[in-house]
Parts: sequence; structure tokens; C-alpha cells
Amino acid sequence: MDKNKKRTNLKRLLAAVLAAVCMLFPAGCSQTAAEETTTQQVKTNGKLSVHYMDIGQGDAALIQCEGHSMLIDAGNNNKGTQVCSYLKSQNVDKLDIAIGTHGDADHIGGLDVVIYNFDCDTIIMPDRKRDTKTWQDVIDAIDEKNDTLTYPEIGKTYSLGSATVEIIAPCSYDYGDNENNYSVGVLITYGESKFLFTGDAEAEAEADMLKNGIDIDCDVFKVSHHGSSNANTSAFLDAALPEYAVISCAEGNDYGHPHQEVLNELRSRGIKVFRTDEQGTIVAVTDGKNITFNASPSESWLSGNRLKSDRENSSAGSQTAQQKTESETLSRIIGNRNSRKYHTTDCGNLPMEKNQILFSSEKEAEDAGYEKCKNCSNAVE
Repeated sequence: MDKNKKRTNLKRLLAAVLAAVCMLFPAGCSQTAAEETTTQQVKTNGKLSVHYMDIGQGDAALIQCEGHSMLIDAGNNNKGTQVCSYLKSQNVDKLDIAIGTHGDADHIGGLDVVIYNFDCDTIIMPDRKRDTKTWQDVIDAIDEKNDTLTYPEIGKTYSLGSATVEIIAPCSYDYGDNENNYSVGVLITYGESKFLFTGDAEAEAEADMLKNGIDIDCDVFKVSHHGSSNANTSAFLDAALPEYAVISCAEGNDYGHPHQEVLNELRSRGIKVFRTDEQGTIVAVTDGKNITFNASPSESWLSGNRLKSDRENSSAGSQTAQQKTESETLSRIIGNRNSRKYHTTDCGNLPMEKNQILFSSEKEAEDAGYEKCKNCSNAVE
């Protein structure tokens, strides 16, 4: 699934067709070819970086290109200061564009703090007023800074240095009470590299993007709704066909994000996955052709539910390091204090924990006067 190769082959095919046309119609063809080259060429003076911030259960991404900066979401209400600190650490002094994808607190909760601390040329949020303090806090910050709230228009583009930011969603304001589907979606293009953001858009909103013929082909996809199975449909992933995917969520979150179904969909397509819950802040850098990351792709493929369960089980059965070592050493053979029988760990007739005594070998158990259980199989010698 080498998308750059696919695009290169397409360009070669077009070039071959153009060359054939020029051979048949040489007059005026050289000017057309020159104009075509000029139109297709995109300047990439420097590099574009995308920072998928680790802000727990929420979203916040900083995009920088040639001295220009853009923010997509700002995490929960208690994350505003953290987001501001990160922006300052990346030498951000103003934001060309700030987007609040939708009104959920884990996306715009910290946006008011960002607006108070940084001048923003353009602030974009969906035309979907929310009756919440979180939403009103952002509106109050915009008003106090004498900024203007801009509503997204499908197909409208903004410049970020040499990069282009295209609005691709929401395609409708008829999603009822499902606030996630009103998420602002953008496709960021820098040279041949494309980064896709869809907020928390779910299956219905994804279907509308595809139905409206919106080009979502990308290299890096910020997985929608923190890896929830109510988004990231097979059809959408097939259309986007990213080489990389980034999942933003908290370790052990209450929603089980990312869901196993989504991880399976990504894995089946050979998509390399990065996760903030496992790897912290993920930074992608591109020169307009090649994309590099500050970490290697995750290899766990564990859902949020699995990680949470493992952590809870570990906490519930926690022991000191010494106790754990002793337990692992002795747990090969389990004796029953009452029956004076010993069992292997795979026996179906293990005694209650209060009646257990542990031995490191069958010989040790027999030396202590215990007999082997007749139902045991695969005894450890």
C-alpha cells in the first residue's frame, strides 16, 4: 500500500499521455506542458509538522508550517494551561487558525484559555450552538478578545504557509442530537503529503462526506472519535486509505477507546498506528513528500478495554516484588491442606485459596507427605 508510489505512477502515466499528444500536435504543445508543470508544482519551503498532543481523553493538535501555526481542538476544561504551555514550548506566539471541531468538552474545553493567551486570526467552529458552560466560555473568550467566530464552509481553503487547509465537514446540520456528526473536518495538504482530521464524526457523517464526493485520500488519518467503533467505517477507511493513523485517547479511559473493531480494521489494511495513550505526544514531520515520526508504530493492537482490564487486574492482585517472585516460583504445584493431595495448576479440582499450600516441585510436595491428585494432567516434574 505505497500511496506515494501510486501517485508517482499516475503522474508518469499522465506525462506519457502528454508526451504522445505533443508528438502528434507539436504546435503550441510546449506552452501547454509548461503551464501544466507550473500549475502542478507546489512549493514546500521548509517543513510541516503535526503534533498530536497527549492530553488524556480528548483531542488537541498543533500544525506548524514555515512559521505559521494552527490548532485543532484544545482538550478538556482542565487542559487549557497544558495546551498553552505546549504551544509556547514550540515557539508559537500567535495562531493563524484555531478550530474547535464541535462542542464536546474534551475538544473545546481548553479552547477559551488558548484564545485568551494567543491572538487568533481565524477561529472556526460549527454553526451549532450548545447550551453548556464549556461552549459559552469559548464564546465569551472570543467576544472579550474582539475576535470573530467563523462557520465552516465545505470546500473553502485557508493557507498555512505553503500548506492548504480545506474544510470537508460537516456536510449537513441535520444530524439531530448527535453532536459528534457536526464536527468540523479538514484535509491539510503540503506538497504530496496529506493529513486528515474529522473530529468525532461518526458513521452517518462519514457516509455524507463520501456521498458528496469529498476527496479524503490521505497519508495520515487522525482516527475519528478516539478510535470508537461508531466511526471509522470500512468504506471511509477504504476511501481515505492512509498509510498511518493516530489515535488520541487516555490510558484506561472509561469508554474502552480505541475499540477492538477499529484496531482490527486498521490492522487488516496494513495501516501503521500511533497512540497517545501508549506513546505520549506523537509528532509527524514532512518535507512535502516523506513523513517521519518521533516514535515507532504501536505493536500492541490492544483495545482500551483490554488495557483497562489488565491494569485493574494488576492493581487488584498487586503484591510486593518479593511476594510476586515467591509466588511465581511456588505456584507450579498446589497442595490441599485438608485432603493432603497436590495438584498441577491446570487441574480442574484446585482447592479454595485459603486451603492452598504452594510447592516448587512434585518432589517437594511428596516429601511433605502429599499425594498426587488422580485428575491432574501434565504434571510438572
